[in-house]
Amino acid sequence: MNCLTSAKTVAVCDTEPVAIEGMRAMLSVCEDLRLVGAEVSLFSGMEMIRETQPDVVILDKSFGIHAVLECFKRLQGAAKQTGGIVWGPSMTEAEALRMLQVGAHGVVRKTADLATILRCLRAVAGGATWMEEALLREPERAAHGLRSSLTPREAQVVDLVEQGLKNRDIAQRMGIRPGTVKIHLKHIFEKTGIRGRYGLALSGLKEKGLLAVNASS
Repeated sequence: MNCLTSAKTVAVCDTEPVAIEGMRAMLSVCEDLRLVGAEVSLFSGMEMIRETQPDVVILDKSFGIHAVLECFKRLQGAAKQTGGIVWGPSMTEAEALRMLQVGAHGVVRKTADLATILRCLRAVAGGATWMEEALLREPERAAHGLRSSLTPREAQVVDLVEQGLKNRDIAQRMGIRPGTVKIHLKHIFEKTGIRGRYGLALSGLKEKGLLAVNASS
């Protein structure tokens, strides 16, 4: 195992004490990652983050999507150097993308193998944005050249979709009608072969180098 000269610090906020102990046991044998705090509530977890200023904090999706999203908003002001990871027993592609759009740096399932969870932790600790490949509906699709065949207006629509904007908001931002946005999206899907706005957003993030997924090897 390659070890960093100085261990990156990790904090965990999880509804299940057994999950915290599992993380503690896993990190106890890692020279490059060190657990500095663990809490079972979001309120005490935010206090812990302010005090310890960890490189990475893991938040349990079981606290509720809206509660976790609010925590990421608060983290952006309170602990800018802390990268946030969301994990849970299950996660849809739409939920994962939403988490990334509001400030999460990593998304992984609790059921992932230990090597995958460690890859997520190390990627986020190193400043990258990371998503587990199993969360993608179409993980085999390459994002290379996504914008090569798009018009400037279509590329602008893709950018706004990546930011999580709905058709109505995109129309307002671009000064066009919502129906025109739908037409742009239809053409974008036809040109790229990507199905759905979530797949489009994820492919765009990967093409820009803003999102990495774990390798299968």
